[in-house]
Amino acid sequence: MIPALGSRISYCGAKLSSVANKRERHDTILEIVSSRVVSSQEDLRKLLLQRGWDVTQATLSRDLRELRLARVPTPEGARYAITDGSIEESRAALDTLLPQLFLRIDGVSEMLVLRTVPGGAQPIAAALDGEGWADILGTVGGDDTILIICRSVAGRERVHRRLKALAGEP
Repeated sequence: MIPALGSRISYCGAKLSSVANKRERHDTILEIVSSRVVSSQEDLRKLLLQRGWDVTQATLSRDLRELRLARVPTPEGARYAITDGSIEESRAALDTLLPQLFLRIDGVSEMLVLRTVPGGAQPIAAALDGEGWADILGTVGGDDTILIICRSVAGRERVHRRLKALAGEP
C-alpha cells in the first residue's frame, strides 16, 4: 500500500477507508515522535513524506491536535511530545515541566497568574487541565503566561502553595 495516496487506491479490490488511512497515519506520527526529536511541523511533514505520507500542513496540524501532541520547550530546544490527560501522566508532566519552566506566580481574588519561560505556558496549562484539580475552574495559557481561575480565594491559596511546591520554590 502507498499511504500517500490514501483512500484513492484499492487493495485487493477493496477501497481503503479514510478512517483506516487516518489511523495508520496517526500511528506513524506517534512512532516518529516517540523515537526521535521532532522540533517543527515541517520536520515532521518531511519525515512522514519519507515514509510515504504526503500531508498538508493543515492536515498535520489537525492530526497533532487530535493526537494531543504538544510542542514543549526542553533545555535542548522545543520538540513535539506525547501528552495525555490522565492524572498520573499530568502529574509527571507537572513534576517535570514546572521546575524547568516556572518563573513566578502571583494571585488576587480567585485568580492566579503563573509566568513561565517563553513557550512554557501551553504545556503547563494543558497539564493543569489534565490534573482536574477541584479548586481550579479553568486555565488560559498564552506563550509565557497562564491565567488560572480558581473556585474560591481559599482554593486559590491552596493551588498557589501546591504549584510553588511542585516548582521547587519556597
